[in-house]
Amino acid sequence: MVSTSDTKTRNPYIELLRPEIADMDFALPAASALLAAYLATGSLPPLIPFIIAVIGGYAAITSSYVYNDCCDMDIDRINLPNRPLVSDRLTRDKALKYSILLFLVASAAALYLNPESFVVLLIAVATISVYSAVAKRATFLSFVPVGIAYGLVPIGIWLAFDPAGILRQPDYGSILPLPAIFLGLMMCFTDWGFTLSGVARDVVGDRARGAPTFPVTFGVPATAKFVTFMWGVGVIASLAIGLTAELGPVYFAGALLAGGWMLSQSFDFIGTPTHGRGGRLFLQGSRYRGIMFGSLILDIVLSILLPGYAGILSQVTGVF
Repeated sequence: MVSTSDTKTRNPYIELLRPEIADMDFALPAASALLAAYLATGSLPPLIPFIIAVIGGYAAITSSYVYNDCCDMDIDRINLPNRPLVSDRLTRDKALKYSILLFLVASAAALYLNPESFVVLLIAVATISVYSAVAKRATFLSFVPVGIAYGLVPIGIWLAFDPAGILRQPDYGSILPLPAIFLGLMMCFTDWGFTLSGVARDVVGDRARGAPTFPVTFGVPATAKFVTFMWGVGVIASLAIGLTAELGPVYFAGALLAGGWMLSQSFDFIGTPTHGRGGRLFLQGSRYRGIMFGSLILDIVLSILLPGYAGILSQVTGVF
């Protein structure tokens, strides 16, 4: 996980939340909640729990951003000197309290929705904290816990609307349906590509402060190839979500078009393996996931509101 860019807003508290990638951070919990409710009940989720889930998911994600900034102040002084903490617009103590507040908001939401979601939240927060506090300074595999943590986000949201039943009414059969598993895997794989794109931009500061990240260890060209592979696997996983959930044409159109665009940008990174191109790909990864999740949301809404919509894709493919 990395900072996105230099100052975009004069409010340091808002800037710490990475508003440049807010579309992805809101769309992920919203899409996860809608898909889980749709597959479990065939309808939209109740409005209040849905709003709580989206706010809670967003708070969980952004709490990790703030904590990461608290851990990376020495690196950000080189790479991003206009970030709130290193430009002295906010103290580290206040930022830590802000991160804790966001975590508490996420915790309250998870406990309200389903204790299983709270357990997943704790695991995800512990995992991402290992990255920020320890792994980034210790191994080139530091990106691994980032992907795992973000892969757990949709799982926690899913359990709020389609409980596994382990904590409330123990049932050790099928814990998660295939679409939920593919959703978690898709987030994990694409986040490895997403995170390393941004880390490629931050090579100068990471190298100066002794952080042996993947780009520092193997170089930006090798990172670009690995990033492209991860995005490719993620796009395949996005199609698996649609197939196992039997989603409609709007989702597949969005997933294919956005996925193809994202892969083209990744190949461009291979052709231009520079720090700046990695930073742009990082932001483009947010746009891709925002569009893909937006397509999923629209597809589910159409499936519920328009009888027969879900069968359009099968009718079209049946012709061939």
